[in-house]
Amino acid sequence: MSQQLVRRFVQLVPTVFVVATLVFIVFRIVPGDPATLMAGPEATAADRALIRHELGLDRPVYVQYVLFLRDVVRGDLGKSMYSGRPVVEEVLTHYPATLLLAVASLFIAVPIGLALGTIAAVYQRSPLDYGGMAFAVAGVSLPNFWLGLMLMILFAVQLRLLPSSGIGGLRYLILPAISLGLPGTAIIARLTRASLIDTLNRDYVRTARAKGLRDRVVVVRHALRNALIPTVTAIGLHFGYLLGGSVIIETLFSWPGMGYLLISAVRDRDYPVVEGAVLVFAFSFILINALVEVLYTYLDPRLGGSVPGS
Repeated sequence: MSQQLVRRFVQLVPTVFVVATLVFIVFRIVPGDPATLMAGPEATAADRALIRHELGLDRPVYVQYVLFLRDVVRGDLGKSMYSGRPVVEEVLTHYPATLLLAVASLFIAVPIGLALGTIAAVYQRSPLDYGGMAFAVAGVSLPNFWLGLMLMILFAVQLRLLPSSGIGGLRYLILPAISLGLPGTAIIARLTRASLIDTLNRDYVRTARAKGLRDRVVVVRHALRNALIPTVTAIGLHFGYLLGGSVIIETLFSWPGMGYLLISAVRDRDYPVVEGAVLVFAFSFILINALVEVLYTYLDPRLGGSVPGS
């Protein structure tokens, strides 16, 4: 496990390099001049030239690229043009809120999704199966922003049981976590059902039942662990989505996370913060994907260095 962990993290280096390069290229080829956008329509040519100099945009592109990579390696993402604070400080201020929301959403999606998928697989073609999958289809079909609005209207406006915005105790976390996590419940449930049905039809499961083991023991101890490998993939990808795809929910509930920071930076034309936020989202997704691949080895040691999808 330790060797697999070291190997996967060493392999992250070229991936991180490629992502950083793509971010640099994209932010240089998008239409418009960042200095003009930041300065505003009434700025003079001298104002725009000063901003370009502060951003280093007046240097040759290859020099900008080398300096950009150097700063990324050093953890220096520049300074916010709006607040004047280092972008790293802005990220460290807002990232914990996004991480908290993502983890809370995952704690909603994973247990419910695994339970629904397992029940649907064990009681295949029964009312429990059809009901669980109907819930899963509804969860996938409903946009999280619409679900968030409905929950806000019901529990915050009509019933006045929960706050509609801001961050604080557990009460502030419930509505955004449900809005963000419920669609993932459907994905996990459907994938768990399909994988577990396939596993339950294998020879070693029939052998375990022939030995007189109870169905609960056969499902939980023998079948479910082997069936979880594709589900773990979905959970890892979903967690990465929760970190990077929470922009709408954070804006809707005024949750001061990375998504809220990104929207504010785009609105204020804060170029360094936008670039830094995109980098942090990308690196987070890469790291989560690497951890998921390492987890494969724990679930099935036979995989060793040959990880599915690698």
